[in-house]
Amino acid sequence: MKRCFRCGIGIDIEKPGRRDECPSCRTDLHVCLNCTFYDPVRSNECREPQAEQVKEKDRANFCDYFRFKESEDKKTSDKATAEALWDQLFRKT
Repeated sequence: MKRCFRCGIGIDIEKPGRRDECPSCRTDLHVCLNCTFYDPVRSNECREPQAEQVKEKDRANFCDYFRFKESEDKKTSDKATAEALWDQLFRKT
């Protein structure tokens, strides 16, 4: 599910335009922090090598490479991870 980077509410929009906003917190949606390619440890903080540098990662931009990031439910993800680690730690052999 697509989620707003600021408030975490689920967003039902395939490809947001530059002026689209979150219905809950009214923040811009077409921003680096909502993008699949955003990676804070990479050069330019982006995994797309052809993308131009965007200085304000939380503001709407004109990047043509933007792809809305799919994120899973944090609670479900954490529980599944915890259960997998528990099983691995105490696995019966």
